[in-house]
Amino acid sequence: MNSALLKRLFCAIQSGSGPDMDVLCRKVVEQEKKVGHLRVAEDLERILEAPARRAIQPAAPRELSALPTSKRDSAPLLQEVPRDLLRHAMVLPPAVEHRLHRIEKEFAARTRLALHGLQPRRRVLLHGPPGCGKSLAAERLAWNTGLPLLKVRFDTLLSSYFGETHTNLRKVFDAAATTPCTLFLDECDTLARSRNDRNDVGEATRITNALLEMLEGYHGDGLVIAATNLDSALDPALIRRFDEVLRIPLPSSQEIEGILRTALSAVITEIGMPWHHLALEMDGMSCSEVTQIARNAAKHAVLEGRKKVTESDMRFALGEIHERHHQSCNFSHV
Repeated sequence: MNSALLKRLFCAIQSGSGPDMDVLCRKVVEQEKKVGHLRVAEDLERILEAPARRAIQPAAPRELSALPTSKRDSAPLLQEVPRDLLRHAMVLPPAVEHRLHRIEKEFAARTRLALHGLQPRRRVLLHGPPGCGKSLAAERLAWNTGLPLLKVRFDTLLSSYFGETHTNLRKVFDAAATTPCTLFLDECDTLARSRNDRNDVGEATRITNALLEMLEGYHGDGLVIAATNLDSALDPALIRRFDEVLRIPLPSSQEIEGILRTALSAVITEIGMPWHHLALEMDGMSCSEVTQIARNAAKHAVLEGRKKVTESDMRFALGEIHERHHQSCNFSHV
C-alpha cells in the first residue's frame, strides 16, 4: 500500500468518517489485486461485504462515584448491573433495529455533533407489551455505548413521607449527571402517571412535575432510558421530554425463529430441527417467553443425558408454557 493512501485511510479513521473509510478500503483491495496479492484481496473483500453491523466505539470506562442512598435508612437508590451480565443480542424488526443503532451511533459521534451545535439522543422512552424486550434493549444500549447500567430501585426511591421521593429522585439524577452512565427507569409509570388521572393525589402530581423538570434539565454525558408497558397512562408532557420514543413490538414468527436460533447457539441442535414450524406455533408470544422455551429445552436435553437439543425437547418446553398460560387464565377467573 502506498504511503499517500495509507495516510488518507488513517485520517478517515481518526475523523470517524464511515463513507470515506469504505472508499479507501476498496482502493486498498484494488491495489492489492494490481500487485498480485489476490488471496489478501479476496479476504479483504469478504470482510467489507460481511453483513455484520459495524461495532460502535464504546465510551471509555470510568469509575463510578459512590451510589446515592436514601436519607432515612441509607438504602441504595440505584443498582449497578455488572457489564458481564448485560444481555445485548437482540432480534428485532429492521426499523426498530435501525433506531436503536442510530442512538448508539449518535452517542459514539457526540463530540463531532457538538462541533456543529448538535446533541445526540440522550433521553429514550421504550414502550410495548410485557416481555417484548424493553429491558433487553436498555442493556443492549448500555453494552454498545460502554456505559455502566444503573437501575433505579423504586422500592427505596418511593417514600410515604412528604417530599422524600422528590429528594431521592434529585439524588438519582445528580448521580447520573456526575458520572456518565445509562440510567434506567424500568416501569416508569410508577412515577409518571398522567396528571389528568382523576384518582391522582397531590403528591403524585408533584412527583410527576419533578420528573419532568429533571428530564428537561438532564445534560449529562450518558443516557436516560425509561420503559413502560402502559404508555397511555403516562403524562403527555413527560413523553415530549424524550428525544426518542420507541415502541418494541412482540416478535414476528420470523423474528421468533431468529430468537430461538440465537438462544440455542451455544448448544448442539439436531439436524432438521423444524425452526420455522416451531416459530409459527409460538406466534404471539413475547421475546422473554420464546427465550425461556429455548433455555428450558436445552436444560431438558441435559437432564435427559443427551448432547443435542431435539424437537421433542422444544415441544416439551413449549407445552410447559402453554400449561402456564392455562393456569394463569384459571387464576384470573377465580
